[in-house]
Amino acid sequence: MEEGKILVTGGAGYIGSHAVKQLCNAGYSVIVLDNLSTGHAKAVDPRAEIVVGDVRDLGLLDSLFTRQKIVGVMQFAGKIIVPESVSHPLSYYDDNFNAVLSILRAMHAHNCRNIVFSSTAAVYGTSKEPAISEEAPLHPESPYGFSKLAAERLIRDCEKAYGIRHCIFRYFNVAGASEDATIGEAHPVETHIIPVTVNASLNGTPMHIFGNDYQTRDGTNLRDYIHVLDLADAHVLGMKRLLAGGESAIINLGSDKGYTNKEIVETVGEVTGRPVSWTYGPRRAGDADSIVASNARAKELLGWAPKRDLHQMIADDVRWRLGHPNLFGRPGNKLSSDIRKRLINYVSSRHFSTFYEDIENADRDRLSKVKNANRLG
Repeated sequence: MEEGKILVTGGAGYIGSHAVKQLCNAGYSVIVLDNLSTGHAKAVDPRAEIVVGDVRDLGLLDSLFTRQKIVGVMQFAGKIIVPESVSHPLSYYDDNFNAVLSILRAMHAHNCRNIVFSSTAAVYGTSKEPAISEEAPLHPESPYGFSKLAAERLIRDCEKAYGIRHCIFRYFNVAGASEDATIGEAHPVETHIIPVTVNASLNGTPMHIFGNDYQTRDGTNLRDYIHVLDLADAHVLGMKRLLAGGESAIINLGSDKGYTNKEIVETVGEVTGRPVSWTYGPRRAGDADSIVASNARAKELLGWAPKRDLHQMIADDVRWRLGHPNLFGRPGNKLSSDIRKRLINYVSSRHFSTFYEDIENADRDRLSKVKNANRLG
């Protein structure tokens, strides 16, 4: 293992916090950078250090990379709600593209050459493939999908220009919680069907399944779901691959089979012992029959396949919610004394424009040297 630390941006969020836990379990030293706009400091593993700040703050990044030996970055920071991206595209491009631009600038300036990027299978749009492969056409259908695809392209361009190698993961739906139920999904308003259904079961509230005439095994939408710990394990394997000198890769993370909405509702009732009260509602516009991601490349390159099934995802989510009725409290809540002990306080060491200018000037110097060498040749 290369000596140094892994910087996890968005490491106080749902997926990021589980990746931090699994990185720590694997023996890595971890620094979390999160502005706590939607993340929770309480979700960060006690073994990790914390920097409260924004990944778009180039001065802060310069200070952080200067004082710490960071050998790899896991980029989770960003926004994820598709309908919200349609209403607020500027915010989504700022969070999902500019954040990646900033971290890549800092990595380039400080000679950090490994990035694991949390992307999305939304870059494919609606696909006719039974199990979507990485070669499927790229047709994102929302600002969210486009912002992620733009970030992917930027990362790939930075490998060609600066030698920054990448592992880009595309996946659909994530569910579950840590095995010890200390961290889990904690959004003020849940929009994903598994936590929505779990809450409906535990609270005794009715819910709708939208549509029952789709071309699937029971007539309801079929979607891909993987356990958050399986997802986190894949990110650790991706970082391990890069640190060992492995080549860059774009990899889907999926179940290869998926689950229907009806199967989810019925399984939640089995797990909780409280059957969900539900009825069929009308189809939602734009919902495809079936969307599933292939995991063949993940098996080949990482030796990865999901270990936990739908029952485990739901059981872990239920245990998490029963143990944390108030979840983590409000995002950005007052930091406890324990968290403050792990807090690294950095201030911007340079003005934004100066930092940009330094990097751009260095790029211009290199280009000038190349041109001069070509003339001499």
